[in-house]
Amino acid sequence: AEVESDILRRVRTLLRELDGHHPACQCDRGMLRWTLHKKIDQNPSNSSILVRILVKELERAERGDFRHYIIPLLHTLMYTLIKAPCISDELCSRVYDFCKKLLTLPKPFCTIGLDYAVRLKMERTAPGMLYQRMVISEQSLKSDPYPYQEKIFIFADPELLSKAICNALVTDTEAAQVSQSPRACMCYVIIHAVQAALGEGCDVSGLKRSLQDMPMSDVEHWFQQVVAAVECAGNEASADRGQHAARLEKIYCAVLSSSQAGDAPLGGMQGTPLPNPSISFHLWTEDDQLWKELVLFIRPLSQSCEPDCLSQDLDNFEIQDIISDCECCEQTRFSVLSTDSGIERDLPAAAEEPFAPCSTETEQSRLQRKGGIKKKPSLLESMAFLQAGCNGPGAKPPTKPQRRPGIPPEPAAPLQRLHTARIVLLGDDRILGRLAQAYHSLRKRETRRVFLTPRLNLQFYYIPVVTGQPNTLAVADHAATGHEELCEVAGYLGRADPWYESNINTLCHMIPKLATMPSSPSKHLVTDLFITDVIAYYVRMGIQPVCFQVYTVKIFFNDPAQEPAEDVFLTELRTQVQESISHRELSMTKKKTTLDGPGIDLTVTYRKVVVSDRAKELAMSLRSTGLVMKAIPVDEAEDLVCLNVNITEIVRINNLSGRSFSAVANRLKTRNIKIRSTEQRPFTVCLDKDSRRAYRNVISVEVSPCLEPSYCLQKTRTMKFSLHETEDVGLVKYMPKSLLLPINTFAGIIQ
Repeated sequence: AEVESDILRRVRTLLRELDGHHPACQCDRGMLRWTLHKKIDQNPSNSSILVRILVKELERAERGDFRHYIIPLLHTLMYTLIKAPCISDELCSRVYDFCKKLLTLPKPFCTIGLDYAVRLKMERTAPGMLYQRMVISEQSLKSDPYPYQEKIFIFADPELLSKAICNALVTDTEAAQVSQSPRACMCYVIIHAVQAALGEGCDVSGLKRSLQDMPMSDVEHWFQQVVAAVECAGNEASADRGQHAARLEKIYCAVLSSSQAGDAPLGGMQGTPLPNPSISFHLWTEDDQLWKELVLFIRPLSQSCEPDCLSQDLDNFEIQDIISDCECCEQTRFSVLSTDSGIERDLPAAAEEPFAPCSTETEQSRLQRKGGIKKKPSLLESMAFLQAGCNGPGAKPPTKPQRRPGIPPEPAAPLQRLHTARIVLLGDDRILGRLAQAYHSLRKRETRRVFLTPRLNLQFYYIPVVTGQPNTLAVADHAATGHEELCEVAGYLGRADPWYESNINTLCHMIPKLATMPSSPSKHLVTDLFITDVIAYYVRMGIQPVCFQVYTVKIFFNDPAQEPAEDVFLTELRTQVQESISHRELSMTKKKTTLDGPGIDLTVTYRKVVVSDRAKELAMSLRSTGLVMKAIPVDEAEDLVCLNVNITEIVRINNLSGRSFSAVANRLKTRNIKIRSTEQRPFTVCLDKDSRRAYRNVISVEVSPCLEPSYCLQKTRTMKFSLHETEDVGLVKYMPKSLLLPINTFAGIIQ
């Protein structure tokens, strides 16, 4: 009773925090969920108590119409259920029935309810299945029945985060992987599955001893047996929980009998650790680094044909080397750039190799035309490397099968998305601006030559981290560079999803604080567990995306010889009058300022956003000192595909005392806007609050929602055959038109 009351008190405290009643000790903010799960990890037999309390609180929240409690309670319950050693079928049934009730509610409740109901149905038939799948995919354990792999990539911008934070994160992610050998993870899966099926009748200590004494080959054998049994039971429509328990009891007895462990009394329920997922930490220093890491995740260099050569020099590797040395590429023809005449006598002397007298076949092969390659692309760009990565499950064979007359060709097996990359961004809005750039570049690259899209499930996560005033990247003339200004996306996500606000936004200042704490035993107790645990919880349970519109901007310069620039932004575009450089410009500016006031004359053409969604073109001329376009709405109920434009207009006032000027704020709502300086005076443009992405000597900008590159390509193809068609026809009608950047949270947007 005392344990139950303590757990109930902790759960109620968690709910009070969702209502805005923060704990008296501010250091506990964001740690209530973590401490609750850690308490259960210390005594796993209390898992059933916590699940029972959470089910009661869920039913109470539904009756009392406290809907904002439902998703946090449900995530907490499912995480407990996955880690629990054994949960009764009666308790699972209650959770399953509650999830089915959520199907009558609007999104995101029905979406999350359906997802968890499907998982619980499998878990009831094959206990331990959710734990097993999570460990197999996160640790990339080889298993034919469940061949999925996952990896977490943490990206941090070294110019936005301090060296201490980066070092602390590197240390934590490396420490989290130390004790996670494949053997240990396989043993965890075996023990958890057997205990979940047999319950109190399982001698966990004896099972652990038996597995420890076994050679690796035997552990792998029993791991494959357990995985096959659990997957078979979970996927069978008529599977019975009793039959599944009988299968695993047979495996359990076989494992115990294979060792010389003596009979020991049953030690009761014991918890099996849930290993930390595979995490890699990356300092984001190159523009195409994200794409390179994803390609290497699909096709590791260790699997390539010449690993030593590949690791030495990625960028200067020649396609020819791969083709000649790679067995899997011998059957495939590659187009290469050639400048030779095709006549052997025209080859340079260096190309002639001394050879011994040989057969006629060898002589003929020597006389074949030799290719000349001028271009040296990076290895990751080469078609040979990408096609070599296609030989996994679900890939097409490298050779073209011979077609027999009268027999229809066999349909190609569809590619499966066996890999999931979970990209976690650490920083403020500026790193999300870089992500929008990288994502747009990735989509364009995939449109030209598809490789990642059919094989990779890509998920984005965002953890705000602010370290005060940055040293090297203080945004020029930015009046407000505080937490709210630099973390607009995090603020929006926190307002839309209270569980994100409680668990993730609280890390904004906690991570820098933990990173700069002096080294002590208490520090290691907290940091080595807390940061990696929260990241793992976020990527495991945060599966509801919030999609942000990416905007494209075309920038024209006052020098006609300079090519226009094209870029994208996610959160903000800011313009400012550029200081005059030459003496003549300076005197002209002073004269103009005296007559018309500060700023420059602008022509603004925009399409007004109206409720009916009809296009309404408007134009205006004004004098302005600058403007700000905000893509992130202040209120989560507002439309995400809308720019809030604030223009500082200079108005001249004539009165008895003379001429004066006042600044007036002009506010517009639009999706498409063009701004041009009519007096040919340039201005500066800064994207996503990042001074590294500032453009000078700008004379005009055009902003519109960024289109999905694949849509643009298909639209172009369609227009070739129907020149007079303006509306989308054919396949284009069913393709996503806008490029949206999805960032995962726990609930998405709660209406």
